[in-house]
Amino acid sequence: MHTGGEPLRIIRSGYPDLIGSTVLEKVEYAKAHLDHYRKFLMNEPRGHKDMYGAFLMRKTSEDKESTQKLENEFEVVFLNNEGYSSMCGHAIIALGRYVIDHGFAKPTSPETEIIFHAPCGRVRAFTEYSNGTTGSVRFESVPAFVYKLDATINVPNIGEVVIDIAFGGAFYVIVSDKDLSIDLKTTPLSEIIRIGAAITDIVKKNIPIVHPESKELSFLYGTIITDGNDRYSDGPTTNVCIFADKQVDRSPTGSGVTARIALQFHKGLMNLNEEKEFRSILGSSFKGKAARKTKRGSFCAVVVEVSGMAHHTGDHTFYLEESDPFNEGFQLSR
Repeated sequence: MHTGGEPLRIIRSGYPDLIGSTVLEKVEYAKAHLDHYRKFLMNEPRGHKDMYGAFLMRKTSEDKESTQKLENEFEVVFLNNEGYSSMCGHAIIALGRYVIDHGFAKPTSPETEIIFHAPCGRVRAFTEYSNGTTGSVRFESVPAFVYKLDATINVPNIGEVVIDIAFGGAFYVIVSDKDLSIDLKTTPLSEIIRIGAAITDIVKKNIPIVHPESKELSFLYGTIITDGNDRYSDGPTTNVCIFADKQVDRSPTGSGVTARIALQFHKGLMNLNEEKEFRSILGSSFKGKAARKTKRGSFCAVVVEVSGMAHHTGDHTFYLEESDPFNEGFQLSR
């Protein structure tokens, strides 16, 4: 499938069982024992540098004596060109349609609630459903919060830049194109990627990232460069997310939109339930709002609602011949 142009390769069979009692434990198991499957499916020649994937599992009862599968509840592990993501909004939107369209979830009208247990926590999704047809999907994020405001870093060939860091299921640096002396509309994408990746590397080396409740979530995932239209009254805003290993999101980035809204709400630029449109470099659109206030550890947080539309692209079967020298695929450097 794709959501706003961003691909999602959903693994439905042929992948060994993931061992662990939580999704985070299953991610760690995949890293240690099954990472060759990720490389096989994400890398060229079967995938590409910006491919994205999801391994979908039915959620079973928490009762250790029971193996009962829960209706409309799933676990999901996200895959990218570098490793494993803690949250992915575009994937949740796609999976919200996928599980109904393939008969894995029982639909109700006018919308179907589906629970996805992601590495970052429990995500509630709601899929439009009418006359046997699925439509757009909205999801409620895990608590999103601002981690650091107005941190100063030195970016090569640019100089001192003031950035913010926010969590929307993953940690992101958020910075305006104007503060980088570039323009999202005219600057070549290769230069945007270079700057975004450099910022991520600098922040990783200089600013410790500590999630208030989970060491497994304590890492910086990427950098979001915006057009600076942060106020609700500014109308639609465009951003580009550079994450993992210089991977570029074709969609507005669901977890990135979540982080941006948490930041804008914190700064008083958006109020509760003020819906704003977020656009990608392709012009594809998500809508989002801060739905309610909450807490995450000592941080004031918000639950963010993001909505978008995903589309089916096809079904694929991949093979590995014993003589194939590219059994784990490859990536060309950028």
